[in-house]
Amino acid sequence: MKSEMLVGVMPPVPTPFDGRGEVAPGKLEENLLQLSRHALSGFVILGSNGEYVYLDEDEKAALFKAARRAIPKDKLFIAGTGAESTRAALRLTKLAAEAGADAAIVITPAYYKPAMTGEAMLKHFSTLADASPIPVILYNMPAYAGIDMSVDTILKLAEHPNIIGLKESAPNLVKISELTAKIAEKNLDFAVLAGSASYLQPSLMMGASGGVLAAVNVAPELCLNIYKACKENQVEEARRLQHSVLPLNAAVTTKYGVAGLKFVMDKIGLYGGPVRPPLLPLSPADQEAISKLNW
Repeated sequence: MKSEMLVGVMPPVPTPFDGRGEVAPGKLEENLLQLSRHALSGFVILGSNGEYVYLDEDEKAALFKAARRAIPKDKLFIAGTGAESTRAALRLTKLAAEAGADAAIVITPAYYKPAMTGEAMLKHFSTLADASPIPVILYNMPAYAGIDMSVDTILKLAEHPNIIGLKESAPNLVKISELTAKIAEKNLDFAVLAGSASYLQPSLMMGASGGVLAAVNVAPELCLNIYKACKENQVEEARRLQHSVLPLNAAVTTKYGVAGLKFVMDKIGLYGGPVRPPLLPLSPADQEAISKLNW
């Protein structure tokens, strides 16, 4: 089953930029090698935390190649290949496949929001999956894209043999529960991944197979321990660990965003570096506040 690839916890790895604002593939390789020391299932390159919307195609190609060099063969290399047009998303997906990616994760097109109906999503993702040389993972991120794919649309796409899973980044446990229940009922080869450490434990308890989590970049063992406790049915321990990850996760997601994530990476010995404008670096006050958390 292809969906069995999608288990455990994985980080959406930030894109490193040098002091001139250029992509730094070597720094990406260094980060991946350090993170690979942990029992992570794989890595997502050029997700939302990878500032993919600010990169041109040549930069993406260079980062895909660097990732393939650094990611061990026993860990998944998932490439973010979302784009506003189906044609552009397919071109990026083929580029990622040529670089050696194991799967593509594709966010919903979003600019023409009123026209991005369920029918449009079905056509976009089905056309992409029909032509993609690697499996496709749906990426639902309404906080950024402003599009929230319905359970009905996701289930229809889950029937496609080359669409193997979903990263659900809407913190909607009812939706995740309904999806996992209907996937099991229909016996579909399709995995659901939590999109944030803030709801990893309850998602796993309701049938998710893992998570793609920003917090994994800076607290990998904590996220792995939540996953392990859930799989071993250690309910109280899983709950305790889930509570403990909440302030850390908030700092590198909703509160301080990519700039906060990169700042913490610099503090713990990884390379974070600058964000790409128009994103702003952390203010001195925010740096002080985030430094007080227990990393």
